[in-house]
Amino acid sequence: MGMLCAVAFSRNGQLHYADPGDLRPEVGDVVMVPTAQGPVAATVMWASEYSSEDTEGFPRLAGMATPSDLVATELLRKTKASTLVAARKLIRAHGLPMKVLAVDPQPSAGKIVIFYSSPDTVDFRSLLRDLSATLGSRIELRQLAARDAVRVTGAIGSCGRDTCCSTFLKDFEPVTLAMARDQDLPANPMRISGACGRLMCCLKYEHPLYQEFAATAPAVGEQVDTPEGPGRVVGHSVPGESLVIKLAADGTKTVCPKASVCGARKAYESRD
Repeated sequence: MGMLCAVAFSRNGQLHYADPGDLRPEVGDVVMVPTAQGPVAATVMWASEYSSEDTEGFPRLAGMATPSDLVATELLRKTKASTLVAARKLIRAHGLPMKVLAVDPQPSAGKIVIFYSSPDTVDFRSLLRDLSATLGSRIELRQLAARDAVRVTGAIGSCGRDTCCSTFLKDFEPVTLAMARDQDLPANPMRISGACGRLMCCLKYEHPLYQEFAATAPAVGEQVDTPEGPGRVVGHSVPGESLVIKLAADGTKTVCPKASVCGARKAYESRD
């Protein structure tokens, strides 16, 4: 337990959590965050607040950014921009099927890391020599998969918000088509795929609720008793914890809370 704040190294970038220590930064403050390449300036997105969760292992802020730190950060931003332009020009000149996604200058390590995506295996040996000569530094090229590419560049999801991977989601868990079917979502890939072309990560968020509901509620087609009389289950409303019932008396449909519906004992015992 302890204090935590959230920072981002770029505008609309992924959130990273940190221990503020004795500092109490507010939203918009620029702080120094320790990284493998040394302290880096980041903007506070969530102010420091107490967390009941275990806060061990989070990096501790190195302090508030000074004017010289801000100057160094601006210089790094310009270096990234010029490196990005140079890399893209050289890739076009070599005619390689590569897309530069981001660059990460690491002066302390004496190298520049360039992240790219490509549908094919690329022989970039000649490109590497030209990049090194043009940029005057050792170059490391890293290919990113589709999900990682969106995480680095950022995108807008079908929900109209920034994609989960580019804001807060750090670990990709397996997502299957069965999860979409369990949630009564269309099997149309255009409807359930994210900006990366893979199944949307958010399909996994509510899936356990649907599994629990299916295990405890009468199945579709099952005969049940309701406060309004006997009927047949024709649909589930998992967010509302309710069932859609077609009444046997007049064929009308009604929505009943799951707790008020009694299924057939035989069907219940078969599920149990």
